[in-house]
Amino acid sequence: MESLLLLIPLSLLLIPFLAYLFYWAVKTGQFDDLNGPGEAILMDDDAPKAEKLNPAPDLKSKSKSR
Repeated sequence: MESLLLLIPLSLLLIPFLAYLFYWAVKTGQFDDLNGPGEAILMDDDAPKAEKLNPAPDLKSKSKSR
């Protein structure tokens, strides 16, 4: 019963804070596109990645020049 004396005031302080966080998230557009990020991961990139212009140097040729 004594724990209620602590938990009730804490919950009364927590509720306005959570309500403000929800208001901020809605106002800044966090809930505008719920499906986009989930579908973006499934999209295939059609453009191939560019080849490296300089391939890795041959380690054998460096050891001969010493």
